[in-house]
Parts: sequence; structure tokens; C-alpha cells
Amino acid sequence: MSTAIVWLRRDLRVRDHPALRAAGERVVPLFVVDPALVARAPAPRATFLAGCLAALDGELRERGGRLVVRHGRPERVLPDLAREVGAAVAHWTADASPVGRSRDGRVAAALEDAGIAWRANPGQYVVDPDALRTGAGGPYRTFTPFGRSWAGAPRRTIVDAPSSLVVPRVAGDGLPTAGDLTGPAPWSGPVARDWSRPLPTPVVEPGEEAGLRAARAWLDGPLERYADERDRLDDGRSADHAAHRAFGGSSGLSAHLRFGTVSAAWLERRADRMGGEGAAAFVRQLAWRDFFAHVYRAFPDDRGREHQERYRALRWEDDDEALEAWCAGRTGYPLVDAGMRQLAATGWMPNRVRMVVGSFLTKDLHLDWRLGERWFWSRLLDADPPQNDGNWQWIASVGVDPKPYFQRLLNPVLQQRRFDPHGHYVRRWVPELADVPDASLAEPWRMTDAEQAVTHCRIGPDYPAPIVDHAEEREHAAMRYREAAAWER
Repeated sequence: MSTAIVWLRRDLRVRDHPALRAAGERVVPLFVVDPALVARAPAPRATFLAGCLAALDGELRERGGRLVVRHGRPERVLPDLAREVGAAVAHWTADASPVGRSRDGRVAAALEDAGIAWRANPGQYVVDPDALRTGAGGPYRTFTPFGRSWAGAPRRTIVDAPSSLVVPRVAGDGLPTAGDLTGPAPWSGPVARDWSRPLPTPVVEPGEEAGLRAARAWLDGPLERYADERDRLDDGRSADHAAHRAFGGSSGLSAHLRFGTVSAAWLERRADRMGGEGAAAFVRQLAWRDFFAHVYRAFPDDRGREHQERYRALRWEDDDEALEAWCAGRTGYPLVDAGMRQLAATGWMPNRVRMVVGSFLTKDLHLDWRLGERWFWSRLLDADPPQNDGNWQWIASVGVDPKPYFQRLLNPVLQQRRFDPHGHYVRRWVPELADVPDASLAEPWRMTDAEQAVTHCRIGPDYPAPIVDHAEEREHAAMRYREAAAWER
């Protein structure tokens, strides 16, 4: 019986794992603590990743195997381990990011030099990001035609978990701790200060079993209402399942998809079989996830750079105080502040609020979208380069999507009134506003002195006044985008 290595990265599960299935029964499941990549994780994701690895080791042990951990550069670790155990082939799940593909290329070359075969398998996305092309043969730049092509693309077979595994005797370095996986912050400012700070109340439990429990609870009830409730910000008070109250109308599965503890292909197949408007809306979100991976793979130079060349001339302001207020949730706009405080505490934020805080940073404060992308990268459990970069370019109106900037210039007051009309979300995360009535909650600074006294919320001492005027900044943002577009011409 030949031996194979399965190099695990963002596919930390045993169910529907094409690489693990293809490797056969005699296998070395390997995780490499790569100082160039893994050790650059901030504390929130490092903690989650450590939990996922411990859970994966448990799943493998139930099948007679175990997770082998080695520290070092993978282009050295994999050939050395292959020679050590007599492995004929190494399997892994294909990566979409430019950094990941470059790393995988180095590993493949090192394995070939050692006379060892390798195979990159599907498994990270519903549809391989390289599989879809326009009629002209190029990559898609807009979601709608991509979505049509994606919906009609063939699907791979969902594979079962192996019933048993045989792992040869080989030394490992032991399961890594969160500290082993956390490196120094790559940026200065607020990100550096909070990079190593754990989450006070993480909202997602790590590991495959936890992910499957959450997925099944989602599929068995809340999914049906997703089309109507996906932007709810009231902690899911209409939901039947307590497991989803922390996520409002969202699935809460993004961190599991990011680390591959739940298979995107399995999830899409299950949701599609459920049918209905809720399932269709949720499947569309999985298509968006694949779209950003498709864009990321097709345009690797877009990492940290505006896709639309005309907006590379945008003038961003330099205001450390405004950035600090945004990061800390002290802008004076309750919905913005609630979202930023939820992110700091839990490592998660509803998609609707991500759009609001992103619009506020880039179009009210006129701060560089890359600052927001970095802050999200330092705090989010689900931060994923294609999604994080793609979504920030989307809300900053500088990415592949062609819609004009003014369609994503969101008014935080109107957004709060529409999606949190009774203030359940805002009051949970901004307790200073707990006694402010619904009528004043979106604009508490308009309360009279007497009203502020009654509600125990004095604007200034207890809760900040707005740091900017949205109406004025909206006009300023429009001018900046028009100037950048005119500069191109």
C-alpha cells in the first residue's frame, strides 16, 4: 500500500474533502506552521485556527489517524517528510490567492526535484474559479454574467469522509497554540496595537463538528426566511433556532467557509435541494464568494490596489483621530459604532453593517479603503483575502463592479432606521443608548438637554457627538470621485 501526504491549509475537515479522499487509506495528514504565512495571523484567527486544528486531529483519530504538524517552509517540509515516510505523492486543495499559488508553485517544484508527484485538488469553492470564462475567453469583471455562468456550471461529486486511515509512525511538533500561530503586526497604527489582542466574546465555535451543527441548524429553519431577513439586525428574534440569534438574519457560517471546516460545495447542494427564495438568495451569496475568488485569481495585481484605474487617483485624507474613532466605535453614529464594537468583541459583523461602516470610512471620513481592509483583517474570524479585498473595493466603488459611486454612498441614519427600527442591535452594542427612545436612537445628538437627562445619555460626556456631518461629507465624496474620474479623461 503506497503512502500519500495530504497537506491541509484551509480545508480543515474530513467530510467532502477531495484531496483526502484521493490520497487513499495510508496517508499522512499534514499541517505546516509556515512562518511566512501562518504566523502572520492576528490573535482572533490564530485562536480559531488552533481550535480547528485540535478538532481536526480528533476527527482523524476517530478514524485511526492523527494530524502531523511540522514547523518550517513547506517547500522544505513536504519533500523531507515524503522521503521520511516513503510517500509517492502529495495532495492539497488548490488555492486562489496569488501568495498561496506562489507558495504552492515552490512546493510543487521542490517535490518534482525530489521525484515525488503532487496534485492540486478542488474543494475550496463551489465551482473552480478558473473554470468560468466569458464568451471572449477572458475573466468576468461583473457579477451578474458570472452568476449566470456559475449557476449552469457542472458540479463535482460530494465525497464521503474516509471510514478509516492508516498513518505511518512519524514524529510531529505537536498541535500549535494560538501563540504559535500569531506573528507581529505587519502594519502600524490601531492594527498593531490590537493585533495580538484575543476576542473578548468570540461568536463562532471552531471545528468541523461545530460548523456542521451550525450549518444544519441554519438549513433546517432560518434559511427559509433568508431572502426577507438577511439584513435583519435584531439578533434574530424571529428565528426559531437559538444558535442563530447572534447572527440576526445571516447564516453565521462565513468563518467555517473561510477555514474549510464546512464544505462550500456540500452547503450549496444542501441549500439548493431545500428550494425556495431563501435558499436561492443564500446560494447567490456562495456565488459571490466564488466570484471574488475568480477575480482575485484573474487579476492578482488588484491585491491592495484599485481595479478601476481611474480611481487610483482618488485623494484620501490623513486623519488619525477619525481612524481611531472609527476603529473604537466612537463616531457618534450609533449603527456604525455598534458594528465596530461588535467586531472588536466577537470577530464578526453582519454584512449589512459591513457595508455601512465601509461606506462611512471611505465616503464620510474619506479615509483609504486599505485602512479598513487592514482593520477587518486584524479582527474578523472570516477574513479571507479575496473576500476582504473584494468587498472593500466594492463598497469603496473602486473594484470590478461597474455601479457608480453614489449608489454605495450609504446614509448611516437611514440604514439604522430601516434595518434596526426598534434598536435591538444598536442598544446591545452601544449600551450608553439603552434608554434612548426609538424616535431619537438613530440621531441621539438631536435630543434636547432635558431628553438627554431623562435618558441618561449626555451627548459629549456619555456618547460622542457625530465626528462629521453626513450630508456635507456626501457632497465632498461626490466631488472627490468626480475629480478622480475627470483626471483619467
